[in-house]
This record gives sequence, C-alpha cells and structure tokens, in this order.
Amino acid sequence: MSEPRETPVLDAEQVAAWLAAHPQFFVGRDALLANMEIHHEAGHAISLVERQLGLLRSRNQSLSAQLSTLMEVARQNDRLFERSRRLIVQLLDAESLEELVAAVEDGLRHDFQVPYVSLLLFGPTGNAGRQVTIDSARQALGGLLEGPLVACGVLRASELDFLFPGQHGDTLGSAAVARLEHQSLHGVLALGSPDPQQYRSSLGGVFLAQIAEVLARRLTTLGAAS
Repeated sequence: MSEPRETPVLDAEQVAAWLAAHPQFFVGRDALLANMEIHHEAGHAISLVERQLGLLRSRNQSLSAQLSTLMEVARQNDRLFERSRRLIVQLLDAESLEELVAAVEDGLRHDFQVPYVSLLLFGPTGNAGRQVTIDSARQALGGLLEGPLVACGVLRASELDFLFPGQHGDTLGSAAVARLEHQSLHGVLALGSPDPQQYRSSLGGVFLAQIAEVLARRLTTLGAAS
C-alpha cells in the first residue's frame, strides 16, 4: 500500500503570483471574495471588495484633482491667448515706432498686468526703446542671448540691473526675457514681476515668443533697424 502523498504548501509569493496570472479566478466566486479580509494601515480588517472600493474612490479623487488642474490650465491658456491676440493686433495696427513701443508697453502693463516692461535694442537703431551696444548686452546677459527664444526664471542682480535700470530695486523676483531677432535687428523684450514664481519656463513662454516675433518684424518694418 503506497504512502499518502503530502499536499504541497504554497507560500504567499506563490499564491500572489498565481492570482496575478489568473485575475479571473474570483469570477463566479462572490462568497469567497466577500469573505476575504485585508489588514491595512488603520489596523482593522476589511473585506477585499471594500478594499477595492476604497482604492477606486482614492483613484477617482486623484483623477478628479488632475482634471481640475488641467481645466484651470486650459482656462489660463484661453485668457493668455485672447490677451496675446489683442496685443498682436495692436502691434500690427501701429503706424509709427512711437505707437508700436507704446502699444507693447501699455498692452503688457495693463492687459497682462506686468509691472515691469523693458525693450532693449542692440546697436545703432531708430527711436525705439532703449539702445545698448551688442558687446555690453553680451557681457551683461551672457547665456540669456543664447539657447531658447524665451528665458524665464530668477535672474542675477547684474542681469536685472541691465534689463530694468532703476526700476526694480530689491522687489523684482522673476523675469522673462524674449530675444528680438529679424534681419539686422537684435534686442530683447523683458518682463519682470515681484513674484519669484510668476515666470517659469513652462508658463506663457509660447505666447511671449509669438509677441516677440511679431514685435521684431514690426520694428524692422517701421525702421528701428539701421
């Protein structure tokens, strides 16, 4: 007579691996599913169904929060788009350099609520903005004149002094600097804010780049470049 065979004992990892490979195991076994208990951080036992419902609620709350954030970003982009459209139309309608400079400065300060605006053109130019030499600009701004068309963030005190001479004192926390380049015209359009978080690389950079591109072309058309 043969000896009875011992039933193999499965450890928790083997059970977990088998269930992961057979996720349909509990289909049709509602009683088994409802009687299973899981201990969680609170210390008391709950059924597997309750635990799954809790996880689903938590995930739903997380997804709702993400959706709310995305919707707020979309609303901000809509507002930025409309303001940018109005400003670009004003730039296109300007009939002189004086009107063009006034349009960009007034539009940014009043419609965009930008407290500090500075227009710098490099080299000998017409009567538009503030003129500086290209060498002094490269020495003061360095890497801001290279790389992406728009640079955002917290700038050094020497860069702020060059971009906003006598304007900011110790109150300017962040800035966005857009290069102006078209044909022989070179310069920058700089925006400043007391809020260190106001200008980040991903906030409004696309819209500022579009404004800078139109502004550079209009400056050239109206004779700002020599």
